Amino acid sequence: MEDYTVRSVDKALGLLEALSEFPRGVGVTELAERLGLYKSTAHRLLGTMMRRGYVEQSADTGKYKLGYTVADLGMRLLASIDLRGEALPYLRELADRTGEVAHLALLDGRDVVYIEKVDSASTIRMHSRVGMRVYAHATGLGKAMLAAMPEAESAAFIQRYGLPQLTDRTITDADQLVRSFQKIRETGCAVAIEENEPGICCVAAPIFGSDARVVAACSVSGPCSRMDRAKIISIVPWVREASEKISGRLGFRHHATHSL
Repeated sequence: MEDYTVRSVDKALGLLEALSEFPRGVGVTELAERLGLYKSTAHRLLGTMMRRGYVEQSADTGKYKLGYTVADLGMRLLASIDLRGEALPYLRELADRTGEVAHLALLDGRDVVYIEKVDSASTIRMHSRVGMRVYAHATGLGKAMLAAMPEAESAAFIQRYGLPQLTDRTITDADQLVRSFQKIRETGCAVAIEENEPGICCVAAPIFGSDARVVAACSVSGPCSRMDRAKIISIVPWVREASEKISGRLGFRHHATHSL
């Protein structure tokens, strides 16, 4: 296949991706070394992107970070995803029924990306926000999607990205994670207890598209002080029902029978 890559564009995009890992800013020297660029090349690219609003430079530290143009483009993309509109009524219903936070997320590389969040009247402050990325294996949302993949794909995911630890309850053993997938497939839901954020529990279920492949997941999250075993058991059918309804709106017609 012929390579149509434009090197300057490729380098600029590489800089943007690198900047996303430094929300408080990073110096041009470190950026250049990280990407294997000449410092002068990195400086010219950053200057061009600053003029378009994609990059900002701190007047105090001289460090660079992503600009608001990137956020604007991201929000326009999120707004264009029909999945959010189809899922929103069911997320609201979940939040109302459970009294907890309902989430909708996609899988992107190693991460879960939150694309919708619905608070309830009793919601406590959580780290999650629309656009936030977290390691997939450490979340109920991510585990639900990984379990719904063909086994070869989930194995390749683990091999490629590993299982970094976020809390003392994060699953970091590949065999243990794979064993958990079977339970998730049987119940139709994944449960994560303090695996991503201390004190927070999550119940999630996969969402399928018309081609029967997993495309997203929805969840209910709340403090472990409220989401004890009894409440989690009561929430599972509601989350599963919401995921099935959203899947149906996306054209998925298969209906599976699960056992709790």
